[in-house]
Amino acid sequence: MNPAITEIQTSVAGGVGLITLNRAKALNALSLTMVQALLGTLRAWRDDPAVFAVAIRGTNKAGPPGSPDSFFGSFCAGGDIRFFHQAALANDPALETFFTEEYTLNHLIHNYPKPYIAFMDGIVMGGGMGICQGPALASPTGNIGSAPGKPSARQVGVVRIVTERTKMAMPETGIGLFPDVGGGYFLSRCPGNAGEYLALTGNTIGGDQAVAWGLADVCLPAHTLPTLWAALQVQGSAEALQHWITTNVIAPYVDSTRAIASFDADILAAFGMDSISAIVSALDAQGTEAAKAVAATLRHRSPLMLHVVLEQIRRARSLSLADDLRMERGLVQHCFYTAHLERSGASSETVEGIRALAIDKDFKPAWNPARIEDVTPQMVTPFFVSPWSADAHPLRNLA
Repeated sequence: MNPAITEIQTSVAGGVGLITLNRAKALNALSLTMVQALLGTLRAWRDDPAVFAVAIRGTNKAGPPGSPDSFFGSFCAGGDIRFFHQAALANDPALETFFTEEYTLNHLIHNYPKPYIAFMDGIVMGGGMGICQGPALASPTGNIGSAPGKPSARQVGVVRIVTERTKMAMPETGIGLFPDVGGGYFLSRCPGNAGEYLALTGNTIGGDQAVAWGLADVCLPAHTLPTLWAALQVQGSAEALQHWITTNVIAPYVDSTRAIASFDADILAAFGMDSISAIVSALDAQGTEAAKAVAATLRHRSPLMLHVVLEQIRRARSLSLADDLRMERGLVQHCFYTAHLERSGASSETVEGIRALAIDKDFKPAWNPARIEDVTPQMVTPFFVSPWSADAHPLRNLA
């Protein structure tokens, strides 16, 4: 590989800042270097009057780096969990820096003052969701996006494009973590109890379902993405770009996408119960193969973190994004340094989960407690006590 090709490629063409995640061998998983590069680039473009919009995409392993076949097909598989494991065992302060910087990046994207177009093709998981969620770009007559609670007359925002190849998930309970990067905020604002379902199971959904649940704005055929990427660069102004997106990207597809997507209403209803045990019992009582499969998935996730995540989603419904990110920054600190349970490093739920999934790959995490029924409120509540005072919080300056 040409040494000049880095993990983050950036350029400006026709007034549009172009970002390509270029770590295909790791499915574009975010390293600390990548997070810091994204932060620096987006801050510079935010303040540059010559840049009126930003577009971001990923690369894949299909062709030589930089060839037409190497673009799209994979967006971002999340944070670099191997780094998390290594840093936690070494007590490396870079671990704390990573989450502070990443959550700052998430907040910046959500509040970006210029249109931000995310090509969420292929794998979009965990931290990958954090760099593509935000208020939808609005048309002059109303809100394009499908997620609830978004402004209806805003001339900036995010256009979240998915395809038939999109595989979207927040799978953190499978590694003893929780859906962070603002996951509490954007999942809790999905319709009904879809947010609880996604957060607790970690199950994957496709592009159509992502649009239906407000996690994407439009599902386009994957083969159209290269043409769209090129067209963004010749619009000439933010106003022209917004008009072009409204008429040529959103309008032809969004209604048909919403009509196609559907999901088992009974399963979602179970996720409205007030506890993890009640959710599993409700799924068991349904007796269908689909409900049994979902219940089985929950029994394989970290029992402790299932309880924490349910509380996270329920609390986040009434929080601003900034306050949610501050809550999540405390949660992640407790995940790696669980002082109230006298666990840290290899004994923490998160490090054990990563070990089983990505390091030893035995897929047999030794969860502690081992059963959903053995988790007590005394184990869960301290996760929501901030490790810092308000004026010392690493994210105290988020607006």
